[in-house]
Amino acid sequence: MEEFATEEQQVEAIKRFWRENGLAIAVGVILGVGGLYGWRYYNDTQIAEKEAASRSYEQLSATLTSENTQKAEAFVAGNKGGYSILTALQLAKLSVEEGDLEKAASHLKYVANNADDEAIKSVANLRLARVQNSLSQFDQAMASLDLVTQPAFVAQVDEIKGDIYVNQSKFDAAKEAYSASLDANANNQLVKMKLDNLAVVING
Repeated sequence: MEEFATEEQQVEAIKRFWRENGLAIAVGVILGVGGLYGWRYYNDTQIAEKEAASRSYEQLSATLTSENTQKAEAFVAGNKGGYSILTALQLAKLSVEEGDLEKAASHLKYVANNADDEAIKSVANLRLARVQNSLSQFDQAMASLDLVTQPAFVAQVDEIKGDIYVNQSKFDAAKEAYSASLDANANNQLVKMKLDNLAVVING
């Protein structure tokens, strides 16, 4: 009888537990299952969006010319991440080829401000500095170069500084910059040529 009473007490305890806690447990289970499905839905949605962006980028990249940039610009405005960055770089290149340097600068600023990869940011700022130099925006060009901090780009930074100084007729500073560029990359024949030409200008 004592054993039965103990089992009966256990049953009553279980019933009481479920009366007191059953709703909370049920809600927890529902939230847990819902969270699992919600996470899967989120992941599936993210994958679908990335696949759609990839397809759109491939189509744009294959057909992009200076005559049909509006769709590409809309794609950049409506998307974030790698594909919009790559599209903006292509648009910048087309703008330079068309001689629209202001628009090229705008695309490159977008890349520099929005890219997650530091190497891509550096490339964008290098190209932006070249464009700004061509626009005689020398202070802005130097500021763009200051944002390129990765050692791999030291030679290019010094070369562009040399170009900026030449355009400002600061020939001694240009010589120093080109020499620094060659110190970092002795095989750059173009910089050697620029340095030789500069020597002719300095020596008159």
